Order: sequence, then C-alpha cells, then structure tokens
Amino acid sequence: MNLKKRKRPHVEVHTAALNDIMFFLLLFFLLASAVVNPNVVKLFLPRSSSGQAVPQKTINVSITKELEYFVEKEQVPFELLEQKILPYQQANPDLTIILFADRSIAIENIVSLTDIANKLKIKLVLATETKK
Repeated sequence: MNLKKRKRPHVEVHTAALNDIMFFLLLFFLLASAVVNPNVVKLFLPRSSSGQAVPQKTINVSITKELEYFVEKEQVPFELLEQKILPYQQANPDLTIILFADRSIAIENIVSLTDIANKLKIKLVLATETKK
C-alpha cells in the first residue's frame, strides 16, 4: 500500500494585467460620466413623483438662483429673452420650452417666462428631478 502524500503543483495567478484593465475601465467611466450631463448651468431642480417624455422640438431655458437667464446655454438678459426665443419658434411652430428653474427662485420669475411663452403661443414644461 502506497500511503505517501501526493505533492500538488503550485498554482499562481498573475493579476498585473487585470489591474491595468480595471484602472482603464474606471478612468473611462469617470470621464464618460463627466461628459454625459448636458446641463452646463448647475441648478437644484424641484422634485416630482411623475416623469414624462420630452418632446423632440424643444429648447432649454434655465434660470439660476442669481436670476441669470440662459437660452440653450447662452446667457441672455431678461429684456431680450423674447427676441432670443422668437427665431426658434419661427423655425419650429411645434416648439416646446423646457424650463430649468432653480428651486429657490420666486414663482413670479417663472410666471414672467410663462407670459412670454403664452404670448408666443409656445408650450412650456417645468423640468423636475424624480424623487428618490
């Protein structure tokens, strides 16, 4: 009877190449997440429990807490806001304005933009964050 213990071979896994791949994946996802956000203007949007699809013919209008107005990421004084939106409305009669308003601004600023949209007969949608 052979009762000798068998000697098992030594097994090694080299993970140096896997570390490089994981580093590049992490770097890729960090860079991709920084580029994905289309809003250049940083705002804290109000929350809503119901979300809706965004129409295709839209422009973004943003109001910051300092009451700066942006039309498609371009800063515009409030007095020239209607003149800036008018060419978009002439190009697309079905135009919808997506309003990104900071949650800390007064409602009268939103109403003044709503008046401009009603005057131009443009639909206006208030952008919100979904509740978590």
